[in-house]
Amino acid sequence: MTDKKPFEIGIYSFVELTADPITGTMLSPVERMSNLMETIELADQVGLDLFGLGEHHRPDFISSSPVTILAAAAARTKNIRLSTAVTVLSSDDPVRVFQDFATLDLLSKGRAEIMAGRGSFIESFPLFGYDLNNYNELFTEKLDLLLKLRESEIVTWSAGKHRPALFEQGIYPRPYQQKIPVWIAVGGTPESVMRAGTLGLPLAIAIIGGMPESFAPLVELYYRAAAQAGHDPSQLAVSINSHGFIGDDSQQAADDYFPSLQMMMNKIGRERGWSGMTRQQFENSRTLRGSDFVGNPDEVIEKILFQHKIFNHQRFLIQLGIGTIPHAKMMRAIELLGTKVAPVVKKEISG
Repeated sequence: MTDKKPFEIGIYSFVELTADPITGTMLSPVERMSNLMETIELADQVGLDLFGLGEHHRPDFISSSPVTILAAAAARTKNIRLSTAVTVLSSDDPVRVFQDFATLDLLSKGRAEIMAGRGSFIESFPLFGYDLNNYNELFTEKLDLLLKLRESEIVTWSAGKHRPALFEQGIYPRPYQQKIPVWIAVGGTPESVMRAGTLGLPLAIAIIGGMPESFAPLVELYYRAAAQAGHDPSQLAVSINSHGFIGDDSQQAADDYFPSLQMMMNKIGRERGWSGMTRQQFENSRTLRGSDFVGNPDEVIEKILFQHKIFNHQRFLIQLGIGTIPHAKMMRAIELLGTKVAPVVKKEISG
């Protein structure tokens, strides 16, 4: 499949702004942002490889402009890569996206990444004047332009119908890296997986429900599509992105995590017609063959290695906490991920 590459472990966040499910108290946006900066700094200090921020345009999240936040983080960190998770490219302008990330790349001296997706939340489409009937077409067209911008300083492009053409237009600034990495984030749609493989772009698969084994055919499809398009599999990469939480004690970690998870997932479930989440469903999800990484460091290590046997992936990202979890416990979870989990996982995989 792929040559040995250093295995990467990181965190992503949607920067939730929700009430504490136990006390009902809620942080101010300023406090929440301050806490976020501390978590990114700590992730850098404990040696994690990447911090990603989601893009949302809702009252329960405050990361509607993730690159702005990442730029602030660039000035307060030294080594960690800074990415979106994801950029909703379909409802954005590729030129502006490229310029923002090129600027972030200069600020961070080459640590910027783009994780592009069609978006599972659709609030940005009406907000920026896009028709949801063009959901897939918009992404295909705008991804094509983004990749052209990455290739050339002077761009001529007229391949779309949802964005005006460019004729010998200079795109500035240019990034610190020769090419800013562009990952394609998918939730399980085979067409999206094949697109990433055909284009030779790294693939991020969100596994937030079900059994991991059921996603293995998507990884196989990705490499098959890439090979058919003439891409070298050793130059490709797969990331598994999942929910979870880590504590010194397994049961305490579950007890800390579940109330906020249940509150957030039930709220989104009501919007989308899902049934509510029960504690038993949650407990099933944190078993070895479930989708959530919730427990003590040893349990999380075992689960990452178990999934690596399935996917042979090169990166694992965990969304530590869904909804509000006390800041001190979040900081401890990051510390455990960086100092207890990551070193063991990397040693096992590299060995």
